[in-house]
Amino acid sequence: MKPEIVRKPEVVLLPGARTGRDPARSIKRGPSRLPPDVVAATQRERLLDGLVHTVAQHGYQHATVSDICRAAGVTRPVFYELFTGKEDAFLAAHRHGTGVVIRRMAAAFAAAPDWCTGIREALRSMLGLLAGVPAFATMAVIELDAVGPAGRREREQLLTRFRGFFAEVPQLPGGVAKNAMVDAVVGGVYSTLQRCIDAGRTAQLPDLLPTLSLFCLAPFLGPAEAARRLSAVPAPDPAPASAPPTDQDPGADPAQASDPAQADHRRADDDPSCTRIDPPNTGQ
Repeated sequence: MKPEIVRKPEVVLLPGARTGRDPARSIKRGPSRLPPDVVAATQRERLLDGLVHTVAQHGYQHATVSDICRAAGVTRPVFYELFTGKEDAFLAAHRHGTGVVIRRMAAAFAAAPDWCTGIREALRSMLGLLAGVPAFATMAVIELDAVGPAGRREREQLLTRFRGFFAEVPQLPGGVAKNAMVDAVVGGVYSTLQRCIDAGRTAQLPDLLPTLSLFCLAPFLGPAEAARRLSAVPAPDPAPASAPPTDQDPGADPAQASDPAQADHRRADDDPSCTRIDPPNTGQ
């Protein structure tokens, strides 16, 4: 009887986490024993990695398809088999990478015992990911504007996806629209990230966790109550080195992988102190 082979969940990395010429993904010249779809997928991954590093180093405007292909070790004909041009490849890298970030944030949020902790842990996940792959942070946050209208549309679509993390907050007093406040908070977080990355302080992004956590909670709880709840949240145990975060379904819609709104709904009866907020007591 043959022993059962247990496959470990695949760890999906951010584009730029590896070099495009990563030896582990090299494909020998000549006829390949690998299926064509595997070869194409490997070449696509290498091109996305090569694009991230090239754009982070030279800027979107000055990066050329030849530069990207050179960084990936892939020929121009293969590039144009996979992408229509530089903009198409850039947007593919941005969508893939931000999808990974959203899924990791949603997983951290869903694993938390209450909404307050969930927001903080989702932020912790995002800040750690971006700090760990500074080339992707630069490409995705700083160089997106250089793409033009398509880049601005991409950013707008990304930012609206963060509304799911605030699905359980109440209507605000004074006729202030909840979605407008959520969008303002998300925009403020994004702007803070942008300034920090643009200043070359990407490695220090995790230091923003206390500030951004308070910034996200204060409009809905009031500053004093938000600070009190965050001070009561224990620090998480460090994850074991043998169990890195995984994305078990890379092809799924990131918004559906771990739905923060559904997670909050499941937790509502468990800890109403953090998932149900009484508007009259917000102190605003």
